[in-house]
Amino acid sequence: MRDQAAFKVGPDVATAGTFDPLRGSKYTLLVTFRKNGDAVPSPVWAAVDSSGRLYLETENDSAKVKRIRNNPQVIVAPATIRGKPKGTPVAGSARVLPAEEWPHAEETLAKFYGLGRRLYTIFFSMPETSRAYVEVSPSETSVA
Repeated sequence: MRDQAAFKVGPDVATAGTFDPLRGSKYTLLVTFRKNGDAVPSPVWAAVDSSGRLYLETENDSAKVKRIRNNPQVIVAPATIRGKPKGTPVAGSARVLPAEEWPHAEETLAKFYGLGRRLYTIFFSMPETSRAYVEVSPSETSVA
């Protein structure tokens, strides 16, 4: 169950900025948007690389991937496992990565999560045909 505070994160509270507050946070709240503009919060495992971009892995037919393909604007914030924000929400722009860019995304996740990531990939690995990696770059302006 998602924390009720996750549903309060929308364009009106997101700021422009870097993803530095996400470094060290085991969970990230990723807010994507439906075609009608409704915000949809999802707690995810994500990691920030040395260039300040955020990466996550999910299923390629997941609703969040479909929403990102329709509208790349997202909001991210450090969060608890249930998605309760633990910091200021930051606006970003997401894209689903082509397969040739997956190694960097996986390396970023593996470096941050270490043994936990290795165990996860052993026990819950997805076939490549079901996998998607998403890159989120900070926006220069807020979503609103």
